[in-house]
Amino acid sequence: MKALQDKILQEGRVLPNHILQVDQFLNHQVDTALMEQVGNEFAKRFAQERVTKVLTIEASGIVPACLTALQLGVPLVIAKKSKSLTLASALHTADVYSYTKQEATTIAVSEKTIQAEDRVLIIDDFLANGEAAKGLLTIVEKAGATSVGIGIVIEKSFQTGRQSLDDQGVRVESLARISSLQNGQVSFLLETAMIEK
Repeated sequence: MKALQDKILQEGRVLPNHILQVDQFLNHQVDTALMEQVGNEFAKRFAQERVTKVLTIEASGIVPACLTALQLGVPLVIAKKSKSLTLASALHTADVYSYTKQEATTIAVSEKTIQAEDRVLIIDDFLANGEAAKGLLTIVEKAGATSVGIGIVIEKSFQTGRQSLDDQGVRVESLARISSLQNGQVSFLLETAMIEK
């Protein structure tokens, strides 16, 4: 998606340890017009999948997931990372390791939110090693529901997440696929330059 790539090149910052900081438009301050385009693109790509729920993990995936759910006309379910008195029993859970935070977390979704008849689209902001995506897939599986695929805003294709999901036969649609973050520069896979329709 060209608008997203342009924004990454203009406002993204490459930090040590292959971290791409995009907090000026995606996960701290949000460019709502760009995220609306992101939601539209995901909705278009998964339009034939009869999605009944969109699932994401708090917190950075919420905005693109919400706008995707809005376009698809379905509810958004947010997997919680923190314990809550209102989310205390009858839960589907999974353990997730965060690459950027370097810590493990248990994520949880109420059993009431996803049922066996649901067709679930997972949306997240980043794909690096695939831990968040795998955790969300585990929750869908525990609910007995069907995962129709995963939409990723920014994929770090040089890390292991994409290959791991491909090996499981999971459909992954990424809007910006980064091949390298070497020497402070962002390089995209050639195919992403042709995504804009």
